[in-house]
Amino acid sequence: MSSKTHRDEKNFNQAALDYHKAEPKGKIEVIPSKPHSSQRDLSLAYSPGVAVPCMEIHDKPETVYDYTGKGNLVAVISNGTAVLGLGDIGAEASKPVMEGKGLLFKIFADINVFDIEINEKDPDKFIQIVKGIAPTFGGINLEDIKAPEAFYIEQKLKEELDIPLMHDDQHGTAIISAAALINALQIADKNIGEVKMVVNGAGAAAIACTNLYISLGLKRENVLMCDSKGVINHKRENLTPEKIDFIANTDIETLEDAVKGSDVFIGLSKGNVMTPEMLSGMNENPIVFALANPDPEIAYDLALETRKDVIMATGRSDYPNQVNNVLGFPYIFRGALDVQATGINEEMKLAAVHAIADLAKEPVPEAVILAYNVQNLQFGREYFIPKPFDNRLITKVSSAVAKAAIESGIAGKAIADFDEYENQLLDRMGRDEKLVRMMQSRAKSNPKRITLGNAEEYNVLKAAQILYEEGIAFPSLLGDKKYIKEQMERFGINLDVPIIDPSDDDQKENRKRYRETLWKLRQRKGMNEYKAKRYVRQRDYFGPLMLRHGDTDGLIVGFSKNYTSVLRPVLEVIEKDKGVDKVAAMMMILSEKKPIFFADTSINQNPTAEDLVNIAKMAEITVKSFAIEPRIAMLGFENFAAISDTSKKVAKAVSILHEKYPKMVVDGEIQPDFAMNADHLSDYPFSKLGTTPANTFIFPNLESANLSYKIIRGMKVAQVIGPILMGLKQPVHVLQMRSSVDEIVNLATVAVLDAQRREKK
Repeated sequence: MSSKTHRDEKNFNQAALDYHKAEPKGKIEVIPSKPHSSQRDLSLAYSPGVAVPCMEIHDKPETVYDYTGKGNLVAVISNGTAVLGLGDIGAEASKPVMEGKGLLFKIFADINVFDIEINEKDPDKFIQIVKGIAPTFGGINLEDIKAPEAFYIEQKLKEELDIPLMHDDQHGTAIISAAALINALQIADKNIGEVKMVVNGAGAAAIACTNLYISLGLKRENVLMCDSKGVINHKRENLTPEKIDFIANTDIETLEDAVKGSDVFIGLSKGNVMTPEMLSGMNENPIVFALANPDPEIAYDLALETRKDVIMATGRSDYPNQVNNVLGFPYIFRGALDVQATGINEEMKLAAVHAIADLAKEPVPEAVILAYNVQNLQFGREYFIPKPFDNRLITKVSSAVAKAAIESGIAGKAIADFDEYENQLLDRMGRDEKLVRMMQSRAKSNPKRITLGNAEEYNVLKAAQILYEEGIAFPSLLGDKKYIKEQMERFGINLDVPIIDPSDDDQKENRKRYRETLWKLRQRKGMNEYKAKRYVRQRDYFGPLMLRHGDTDGLIVGFSKNYTSVLRPVLEVIEKDKGVDKVAAMMMILSEKKPIFFADTSINQNPTAEDLVNIAKMAEITVKSFAIEPRIAMLGFENFAAISDTSKKVAKAVSILHEKYPKMVVDGEIQPDFAMNADHLSDYPFSKLGTTPANTFIFPNLESANLSYKIIRGMKVAQVIGPILMGLKQPVHVLQMRSSVDEIVNLATVAVLDAQRREKK
């Protein structure tokens, strides 16, 4: 292992420990969902009021779904006997994984979770424990239980419980890979009833996958399954009942011989067991699902180098066609819970399979393309499985599963209007963190050089470490080189990135170039050559000059200085975009349900009506760059009255916008609470906002905008990203003083996306 690899692994391991140890510890928490501020609230929540729903449920057990959270609560249960690739590490050590699964349930499908780790390896005792706690939950997700016990445990619990239950290690992989197989066969122009398949691995996932493929039309006699001892054939003895079902009447014994002349290889085993020679022996248009993680059975690049006609999927996110269980389990449980299904049957699994497969064939929305920073995504060899960040998954898969439950007769509740149901699903998923994940995913697809000022500060150094290790950007550190190195040593941050000291000897040539540029820019604005020579040794000028000369792709400055003082050198060096008279700043507020945007929060103190028009137009362009359709409210303290001078100014700006940009969704003057409420908006049918709340707010002056976002930031009720500078030709952003690590990372991510957008231009 190289020293760099060892250092990166050490940094990552420490980051993982820090992440889980940070307060509040763990990854999920319980929060009240009802009012609880008054004595009356508490008397309703507990004694004496709680007795009323208790007796209602006693008299009519089905009303438990009406009066409790059972209908949106899933248990993630494990005994820790097969945790990831770590093996039998015990119930307590499995808890971080189960909490993580709970987090995925919540962020992808808004399902609440209790993780339950049971210290019991005896299958029958384990079953009794799960049965005993089952009344608490609307569904149960079994996780990381070793085979063959996993088969027995799941089957017995399915027979004895009347709620949705699934062992995701088996069926999640089966459902996603089956969807991928349907589409891969279509691309290969092969019939599932005729193909020859090799399955390498005979654990819970492999058995479940193969059984599901058979239900799709694969012939059992066309399957060769291999375990660690080779092909499961008629010569083998002491096989588990599950393996007995896949005994092949053949003398073939090795994986190498099994693969010859096959059409499909499904790898659910370990890395690098498939050689180029084995792949070369497969039939035309071979389908290879190398799903071992982190190392596939054959590396993606090696497979494509060996066979140009290979149709390939892996379990990794950095290659096309990732078979990822998160495409399935959150939405399967979402649909099952919403119809109060008494189980998860084959019809529901197959409905999920076809919904996922069909989604990959539909035109891909711009938001998904932007999320992955690709020119195009269309059905074919490099895209036959939907991407995890595709917002359509929750509506397509959940609806399909719910319909299948209803049609197969195991739903306790019907859905009368599926269009309305889909709207409800979308309302659930306006979560803030999803946008951050999409932004970072786009950044990682084409990272850029981002220079960070104030690099001696811990928060900046830690942000640089995250940007580097996550592949979001190629950071460089701007400041006093000796001091930065001392701080890195002090904080234990091992980071192999450029450190740029404006006063260092190695910057002599750059100082000369930058001095000439600065003098030419400012010589008619009171700057002489001596001042220019002195200023280029200051990082406040050196950073913007780096950017202007193309020596970095983006710049993040500020942190420990007054915003205005840091902004001044930026505006003196970096040119404005074409048609921009004044730059402006915008904050992205990641609220509980959806992102909203505030402008101008940092620069223009008392903008004119014409300034407000320009700010609104720049905001529209910026919001669209995040794959969000802007709905702009021009704010005032009156609703369409224009009585005060401020409201008159805003009304004038709206009039100009309506005339010059008739397609813009913008209106005002309007109070913010009215602009955010569909019922209030219905009182103004003439408004361009209609009854859909605004997501972008243009404030009438700097004080109101700045104070509004500062209150939100101070209350910590939402994540705040920005200020995002708008109107400059190059990506540069000025941090708020004492920004958190996450705030720095997020603003640097915005800078990367900005650089990518300009590169495309």
